Order: sequence, then structure tokens, then C-alpha cells
Amino acid sequence: MRVQRLVAALVTALLAGCGPATATTRGAAAPAIPAAPEPAYPVGVRQFVVDAGGPRPLPVTVWYPASTGPPSTPTVLPSTSTIPPGGPPSTPTAAPSAPGAETGPSVRAGAPVAAGRFPVVIYSHGLRSLPELHAPLTTRWAAAGFVVAAPIFPRTNLRARDFTRADVRNQPADGWRLIRHLVRLDTRRDDPLAGHLAVNRIAAAGHSAGGFTTAGMFTSGHPARLRSGIVLAGGGLAGSFAGPVAPLLFVHGAADPIVPESVGRAAYARAVGPAAFLSLRGQGHGEYLIPGNPGFPQVLATTIDFLRWTLYDDRAALRRLPTDARLPGVTTLTSRLPR
Repeated sequence: MRVQRLVAALVTALLAGCGPATATTRGAAAPAIPAAPEPAYPVGVRQFVVDAGGPRPLPVTVWYPASTGPPSTPTVLPSTSTIPPGGPPSTPTAAPSAPGAETGPSVRAGAPVAAGRFPVVIYSHGLRSLPELHAPLTTRWAAAGFVVAAPIFPRTNLRARDFTRADVRNQPADGWRLIRHLVRLDTRRDDPLAGHLAVNRIAAAGHSAGGFTTAGMFTSGHPARLRSGIVLAGGGLAGSFAGPVAPLLFVHGAADPIVPESVGRAAYARAVGPAAFLSLRGQGHGEYLIPGNPGFPQVLATTIDFLRWTLYDDRAALRRLPTDARLPGVTTLTSRLPR
């Protein structure tokens, strides 16, 4: 695929700058929020632009847990019609093990936000990609009780007129701009998301170049509100994985021809603190992100329970992770997580 060919060049450009990192201890714990929800939510979606008049405007798609009330906009956005990098969807071969694993949640533009506060996940796309191409994963995270905010990066997205992979080094700062925007938005009485964002419970996640972007957000002295990270088919940037210590989950295809698994494992080895590495035998750069493919239910269940543990303080979710990740002959979980 075009995405795969272009991501290949990213590895060479980025790995030259990778160096060792150190970590410090986590800051003060965030205020308590209710326990992680059990039933799957319907999902709402909205879009806005951060710094629309600035030098790096940042269009953002947000998926969020929705209530069952009447939507403000009757547009239905199917969550399984887009295809993430790695290939087209195929017939399901494994039973779902997480909310919406097979069919996906119902997604509606402008739906009212569900009652309560929800942790936030910043999701970063890869080279020549867009947030909607990752909807099969991000909408399922939203259905599980998370607000997922996915920016379109100015110079690496699918429609960028001045595309350059070198701009990846600037994307971690874009992620922090989005976090600051969400913190302000949560206080605006006229915004539908106001009062619904647990802005002290934030995770970062991303695929390929977005995985490198995610790693780059965990630099020395980063605010403790960034509590965990998920790196999908990515690796580390210079200065990554420094304190405050935050749990990290790495997911990688063992046969990835674009970002070799050794790159992801090297990043895992550099991570200081709780970390886990989920390897998928025989898989490439993103097949495991496609509903119906072997490994997708395990990746979905593992990422959801990792987020439940790190953002909802759900210890039962932590204990489920080895079972979530298990698919004999396909998945292998290496873990430095607490028990």
C-alpha cells in the first residue's frame, strides 16, 4: 500500500536520532472518577480546528461516548466502512472479545454526550493517513468509555500539499497543543463536551509515524496528566520515554516490512517503568487493526483493558491483560506490568 511504502522512509529518518532516555517518578494522582463502564456506549462524533488562524492549524475528529437521546444531527457514520493501513477487511475468523469487536458501535454525528466524565485518548495517524482511516479501532475505544481525539497533522496527512516526513518531529508538540485545547474546552459552558472530559486522565496512542509521535510525547518533565501510551507499529524518538513514568503498551506485527519489529522491541527495551509488548506472528504493518483479521479481537481487548487500567484505575482490567492478548499461534505477550 502507499502508506506502507512511505512509512518505510520514516524509519531511516527517525532512528538516527534515537538515544537513551531516563525517567522520574509519577506526579500526584489524578482525582478519582467513577469505575470503568461495563456496557458499550453508542458513539458520537464531532470535528473542530485547533488554532485555525495559526501557522499550524490542527483539524481534529473526536469520538465520544454518546447518550441514547435524540441526536442534533441525523448523519450516520458507519464505523467499519473505512480501512486502516494494512489491507482490506476480510470475513471475521475469531469471536469478538471486546465491545463491538465484530460489527462495531453505532456512530452518529452530533449525538449528545453521555452523562459523566470520561478519560481522553489522543490518537495520532501515520504518514499519508487520516483519523477516519482508523475509525474501526477508535470508535470501539469510544464505545468502551473513552473520548478519542485524533488530529490531522499539517504536513504528513493524506491530503497534505507540502508533505514531508521530517515534520514528524514537530507532531508531539501538536499533540500537547490539542491537550491544552481540550483542557480549556472542558471549562466552556457552551461546548457539548464541557464537564465531560477527565483532563487529568489522558493517554496517547498512534500507528506507525503516529506511534513515533506518541513516544515523542513522553519526554522529560511531561505533565503527569499524560498517564499512559500505546505505540502501534512504531518506535521511539530522541528523548522519548522520560519521566514522569507512565505505563506503555507496544503492539507490533512480527513480519512488519515497514517498521521492523526490532524497532518496536528496541523502544520497549528503552521504556522505563511498566511496559508490555504484544507481538503478532506473521503479521505486517497493520493487518491486526482490521476487524475480522486474526489478532484484531486480541489487540482490541488488550488495548481497551490497558486503557481501563491506566485511566480508570481498573485493577481487574490489568489482571485480564494476559488472557486478552492470548491467541495461540498468533500472539505473544511480553510484560513488565505489575500483577
